[in-house]
Amino acid sequence: MIEGPATYPLLRMKRKPARRELRRAARSRFLRLGLIALGSITIVSGIVAIARAADAPDPQVELKAATNALTNGNYSAARRHAETALSVSPRLPDALLLLARADLALGEGGRAEGALNRAVRAGVGREAVRPLLADAWLRQGDAERALRATASNHERAEGQRVHARALAATGDPVAATQMLDRLLATHPDDAAAWTSLGRIRLDAGDVAGADTAAQTAIAISRSDPAALTLKGEIVRGRYGLVAALPWFRAALARDAYYHPALIEYAATLGDLGRYGEMLEATRRALVARPGSPQALYLQAVLAARAGRIELARAMLAKTDGAIDGVPGVVLLGGALAYAAGDYEQAVARWRELVGRQPMNIVARRLLGAALVRSGDLRGALNVLRPVALRNDADSYTLTLVGRAFEATGERDWSARFLDRAAHPGFAHPAPFASDASVPVLANQVSDAPGDPAAIVQLVRAMLEDGDRAGALSRAQSLASLSPGAPAAQLLLGDALAISGHHAPAFRAYAEAANLRFDSPVFLRLVEAAAQSGAITDGARAVALFREQNPEDIASRRMLANLQLSARQWNAAIATLQGLTRTIGARDAVLLAQLACAYADAGDSMAALRYGRRAYAIAPMSATAADAYGWAIHRGGDPDRALPLLRKAISLAPARTDIRWHLAQALAQAGLGSEARAEIAQALRDPAFPDRDQALALERSLGAD
Repeated sequence: MIEGPATYPLLRMKRKPARRELRRAARSRFLRLGLIALGSITIVSGIVAIARAADAPDPQVELKAATNALTNGNYSAARRHAETALSVSPRLPDALLLLARADLALGEGGRAEGALNRAVRAGVGREAVRPLLADAWLRQGDAERALRATASNHERAEGQRVHARALAATGDPVAATQMLDRLLATHPDDAAAWTSLGRIRLDAGDVAGADTAAQTAIAISRSDPAALTLKGEIVRGRYGLVAALPWFRAALARDAYYHPALIEYAATLGDLGRYGEMLEATRRALVARPGSPQALYLQAVLAARAGRIELARAMLAKTDGAIDGVPGVVLLGGALAYAAGDYEQAVARWRELVGRQPMNIVARRLLGAALVRSGDLRGALNVLRPVALRNDADSYTLTLVGRAFEATGERDWSARFLDRAAHPGFAHPAPFASDASVPVLANQVSDAPGDPAAIVQLVRAMLEDGDRAGALSRAQSLASLSPGAPAAQLLLGDALAISGHHAPAFRAYAEAANLRFDSPVFLRLVEAAAQSGAITDGARAVALFREQNPEDIASRRMLANLQLSARQWNAAIATLQGLTRTIGARDAVLLAQLACAYADAGDSMAALRYGRRAYAIAPMSATAADAYGWAIHRGGDPDRALPLLRKAISLAPARTDIRWHLAQALAQAGLGSEARAEIAQALRDPAFPDRDQALALERSLGAD
């Protein structure tokens, strides 16, 4: 029997395993895989934990960084480092105290109070945090609570500073100043106390004293953004917008997100017309303090200036009423309501402002316009009456009053005010006193002899009542007692100017301008310079004010007048055109000046265009009639110009500039005898500026 070949051992068939063995093997494999995976996760977790431990911030390092940042005036960085330390050690007492101090330096009273409460729970004694808590309450507006918390006679320097600021906040700046003076007598290197003193003095109107205190604080601690910001505010008031910018930049160089400096910087840039930079600063302020009502208000101002009324209203609404007490916010809110046709809302806002600032002529004018629009003519007359009765009342106010009387059927009164509107006077500004009588105000001064505001009211009432000698005596006493207060020097200047003492008035206004060089002081200073013959000083003041406040309308008008007087026609045209872009092309005087400037510059087409528009707006204005007639004359048509120029001189017979225009047109029209008569009239004015040209024209005309 032959056997088949043996099967190769490696290819022998294996026995098929049982199902139970298969399950056991699967479980074994799964268990092994699970153990391997668990081991891997454990290893990875360990590695991650080690890495995290290696990368975790060291609380002590962060604490040291926070301390250094706080010392160097970078309060935002100090807060960030303190928060980082607390993210690792949430109950670290030193970090909580540092966080609270940084929040206080940034003006965040609510956040500081929260950090201090956490510090107390972490074991810090209440006595140690009491002055800090008082500061937090004060920054949240609870001055009375701050006063109670720091009332001890043995309060540390920190507590004394808070107590002094709380005294000022509750209306007692004299006691606050005295307390800080005592503190600084024993702690002359307390920079924070000097800054607090500077702020209190500035709020009380003592600009010179505030500047001294701020400068001392900066000399002691050059890295404090609060002192640098205060200095910037003082410089802005004393010397101008441009001069203040470096101080705000210096504060932001210490802390790029210091909210008070960002707000002041943005507002200053806006007043300079640098709107792009202003917007960027407000955006940084909103990063520093999300929802900042001050930043939102400034953005609303930007939107309003761009004509985006709905956007401006939306931005203002986002402030949730947090700064509704600020006059600028009230003014803007009324303007936005008026622009949207909501006259009742505009009336409510502006009535509130006039109630708080009864001497605010701009607010009265706006309220009167809104009342006229809303149909309350009697209300408009009541509001505008104190302004319209002044000798220096503006054409717009006089027109509003005239139209209101016209609508009520009182045409005789309407004619009087509309006639004044057509021939606005150029009288010296009168003092705008309160409705209270002199005896009442004198009693108020007797009750509060050290209150300069009461003395100012009394002096203005005395001036309005005709007691110039008594008013001047009171004003001189106040100026001597308050040499660093611009309001006192301004009052003295007014009393002197109204009494006819123009040279001393100029010196008083110069003192006021050295303390607060704003538009009211500037206008008085230039007027006094002109009246006292200090023409060069007046021109220097105009140049300086224009340099610091390039967007100011009053100074731009004054510059245009100077350019016209100097026959700088192209420069005057550039200035006047810039003004029309700012305030619109509905100002008859502005359009008339443009017409004359273009006419004398040789552009008769532009002169005719502007002269025609000026005359259409104000046909009873001597200035508009003269400008239109002069433009026609310079265009080569004296016969058509003569009726307008004759009308202008009949409306303003004392205006030698109009008489000179008429004389030239008469001469060109071949009416030599009439031209000579007009020249003779003009030459009677010793201030007539075109005397040489007039004499030359008179000689050329010869005798009849």
